[in-house]
Amino acid sequence: MSFQAYLDAIEAKTGRTPRQLLDEAIARGYQQSGVKAGVIVQWLADAYGLGRGHAMAMVHVITKGPQISSKHVGSDGVHRDETDTLWLDGVATKPQG
Repeated sequence: MSFQAYLDAIEAKTGRTPRQLLDEAIARGYQQSGVKAGVIVQWLADAYGLGRGHAMAMVHVITKGPQISSKHVGSDGVHRDETDTLWLDGVATKPQG
């Protein structure tokens, strides 16, 4: 599953875009340095029912932003992403093509 596919699945499960979850995480202070991933994972599990893999995708976005490694961009395989910048504003608003 691509990184973007994880975020799209999070939106489908929670009804909230990654940007909305990011904003909530920032309001809770989870973007500050020193916040452990486990704290964020537990919040996402308790509040939204996310499993560890999906929660860790959000941990990346919360702690490092929407940029990902270009390692899988343009490659073949199940982990391939179209771009090294994740779309956080929801499936319905994602640019096509």
